Amino acid sequence: MKTVASLLSLVITAMGVLGVASPAALLSAVRKLASPAGVYTAAALRLIMGSALHLSAPASRVPAIVRALGDLTFATGAITPVFGLERFRRIITWWAARGHSFVRAWSVFAVAFGLFLIWAVSPARPRGDTRAS
Repeated sequence: MKTVASLLSLVITAMGVLGVASPAALLSAVRKLASPAGVYTAAALRLIMGSALHLSAPASRVPAIVRALGDLTFATGAITPVFGLERFRRIITWWAARGHSFVRAWSVFAVAFGLFLIWAVSPARPRGDTRAS
């Protein structure tokens, strides 16, 4: 599960990098999810990510935080289909209307969050180990 969590964290980071480099490209990619299949895909990814974080939490660097983030992510995945396609489209429209600076700011957060998750689920070196990584 740590591998799944790491891979999905890498996707979060990559999407954030895309948003920093080209907010329009990120918005275009997100708009492609504005379909019934896209909503269910987003929900499934959140459920998988939440499960992966929850299950990898005990072996992570910060177990309580990783478990809480996993539970929160799982919960958002479970309620995503309830919000429906129209609400999803309204959120995308609202987000896009805030402008490129707003999208970039959220994208910087996504990069930082993704990198944090990668670090958090990666194995910690034992104390006193001075070998270079």
